[in-house]
Amino acid sequence: MRPLLLNLDHFGSFREPAAVDFSDTEYFALVGPTGAGKSTIIDAICFALYGTVPRWGKENVISHALAPSAAAGKVGLVFESGGRRYGVVRSMARDNKGAVRTKAARLDELDPEAPLAQAYEAVLKSLAEGEHVTPEVQRLTGLEYKFFTQCVVLPQGRFAEFLHAAPRERQDLLVQLLDADVYERIRQRAAGEEEAAKSAAAFARGQLDRLSGASEEAEREAADRLAALRRLAGTMDTDLDLLRAREAEIRRAEQERASVAERQSALSSLRMPSAVPTLATARRAAEESIGTLTDEVAALEADDRAADEALAALGDRAEPMSALSALEARERLTAEAGKARAAASTAGASLEGTKAAFVAAEQAVAAAEHERERLRDAHAAAGLAHRLAVGEPCPVCLRPVTELPTEPSAGSSAELSAGRAAASRRGHGELADLGAADRALAAARDRAARARSAHAKAETSASMLAGQATRLESELAALPAPGDRARIEAALAAFAKADELANQARTAVRAARRRLDQARAAAQQVERQAESAWRTLESTRDRLLVLGSHDVPPPALDRGDLHRAWTELLGWRDQAARAAAAALAAREAEVAEAAARLAGDRRNLAERLAQHGVTVPREATPDQLGAAVAGAVARADGALERLREDRKRAAELERVVAEKEHEAKVAHELALRLRANAFERWLCAEALEVLVAGASDTLRELSDGQYELALADRTGDIEVIDHGEAGMRRSARTLSGGETFQAALALALALSGAVARGLDSIFLDEGFGTLDPATLDTVATTLERLASGRERMIGVVTHVPALAERVPVRFEVRRDAKGSHVRKAGL
Repeated sequence: MRPLLLNLDHFGSFREPAAVDFSDTEYFALVGPTGAGKSTIIDAICFALYGTVPRWGKENVISHALAPSAAAGKVGLVFESGGRRYGVVRSMARDNKGAVRTKAARLDELDPEAPLAQAYEAVLKSLAEGEHVTPEVQRLTGLEYKFFTQCVVLPQGRFAEFLHAAPRERQDLLVQLLDADVYERIRQRAAGEEEAAKSAAAFARGQLDRLSGASEEAEREAADRLAALRRLAGTMDTDLDLLRAREAEIRRAEQERASVAERQSALSSLRMPSAVPTLATARRAAEESIGTLTDEVAALEADDRAADEALAALGDRAEPMSALSALEARERLTAEAGKARAAASTAGASLEGTKAAFVAAEQAVAAAEHERERLRDAHAAAGLAHRLAVGEPCPVCLRPVTELPTEPSAGSSAELSAGRAAASRRGHGELADLGAADRALAAARDRAARARSAHAKAETSASMLAGQATRLESELAALPAPGDRARIEAALAAFAKADELANQARTAVRAARRRLDQARAAAQQVERQAESAWRTLESTRDRLLVLGSHDVPPPALDRGDLHRAWTELLGWRDQAARAAAAALAAREAEVAEAAARLAGDRRNLAERLAQHGVTVPREATPDQLGAAVAGAVARADGALERLREDRKRAAELERVVAEKEHEAKVAHELALRLRANAFERWLCAEALEVLVAGASDTLRELSDGQYELALADRTGDIEVIDHGEAGMRRSARTLSGGETFQAALALALALSGAVARGLDSIFLDEGFGTLDPATLDTVATTLERLASGRERMIGVVTHVPALAERVPVRFEVRRDAKGSHVRKAGL
């Protein structure tokens, strides 16, 4: 791990954003007064990577990460590891109770070609977030937090941890540094391979056990069985041909038996139709009925002709009917004309009344108009009299008024006033009378209008009725003279009687004809039954002739007597049925004998097949027997082929079992050799001896030849060989502070120089102030020599000017009221 850029924002004593650029720096020093914040920069590197700082004590304590006056802060580190660039950022925040917590954490792989100032934004892919960041950092650096602080960052107060560590702790560190855990993984892999090989061998052996029957002897037996079955199949044709001949013999016998049985069934089913014995009697009865009905129809037809002639002798029916119609029309018109004339007379009388009412109404209107005009003039005159003045023109005649109308004289003003009041009352009364006159005039006009309308309607009705009466009288006058009703009705009665007689005659003829038709239909039915009986007789005889094998043929048919023909055929049937029964018994015996011969031959062949392991159904046909043998041959052939394949498979499984058991043995031996308590301990012991030897050379140089380091034979602890005390060996814990720093530095440099697994940098934060000038010069020279190889970055934290002046790059740290600040400087 090599840091490139460190960013601090409110971290520790850095209350303002600060950046530390480590690029192009191989050897640097963090310098400044005590308490300026030099170690805080180393703390920030540890916190960015692992989320904690060694100086804070417990790993889960981060309260010192945030500046006391800040509510939130952030630390970011861009670093390289394994040839790739990464960026890790952790942010802190103070909750409402004042506790500091990690708010977020993120680890990304960065683009190595991007400028360092934009490195955090040049993300190639995100690797981890939150609690997964620290494990991923451990994977990238190859070091857990506690080992990182022992060989990369050597913080204050923990500089000598590796020197004083227990052997087991040093072994755990060396396992990580040397990748010695790869041997444990190899051992585990070997153990897994051993188990897999054992499982494969066990599985193959199980399959092999299932093939235990695939032996050479079993293959030989299967081949012998196949050969025997093939020989049997070669001799089967003769036996199968014999069975087929037996079956053909049975089929012929069964066909003959079926033919006889069919003939016997046909003879047994022969029955005379039930109507045959009575058909002759029915035919005679039908012929007699037809003759009687024919005579009856002829007599009734003669009566029908006589009735028609009597009707024709009466003459034309239309003449009396026309005379009757004319008589009835005259009578109807006479009645209608009388009614019309009476209605016209009534309408004329009513017309006189409506006329008188109309005239009276007109007179009432004239009287009402006259009274109204009179009242209007009186009212106008009364009103005008008050406005007249002598000498003024009259508003009516326009001549000057010479004298006023006379009014009653009054002896006093009171009388004058009374007179005027009376005149006023008369005026009001006259106005009231004028209104009444207007209403009376309106009522009189309404009554006159109604009377006028009634009179007009009466005139119209009277005119129409008079016209109708005149028309009917004209039509009546145009009719011919009326005939004698009695004579006309007598003629029509004679026609009605003749019609009745003619209808009765026709009805009787139709009834007789229907009876004759029914008799003829009955006779035809008898003929059809007789014909059907003849056809049945002929078809039965023909079918019996077709069946054949009769000793005596059926008798010839006498077409003259149906009943006798049937009787003769039934007599022949009885004789033929006895002969057919005897023939059927003989055929059944033949079938039974043939079936017995077939069963014997089939049983013998089945026993031969059973001797060869071929099982067949009891009633198997020759084809089924042949198929069974062919199937047995095919199965035997398949079984032999499968057995040979199983033997090949068994040989392959035996090879697999041997191979997997050998692999399991090799894997077991490898796992045994790589046991963690043996190989890993030996490897770490060898590495520790090399490491201590290298550190011893450095310590001898730093101590001017006084001290060397060695491993205790019994405990494995690191001891000091003190040449100043005649090579006495003692525990490293007995060294003074300065001597302990020298020994721890020698070990740290040995770790950094001798172990090449990703230790691209080392940071020293302790002890330089305890060294004397000569030792300090030796330490500085050693660090310069280590940094000159450009294989790793070396950083020291010091406030010793003599050492700081010899470091090519210095980061000067100072602190003021605003917090810590850092500035890069060089020689």
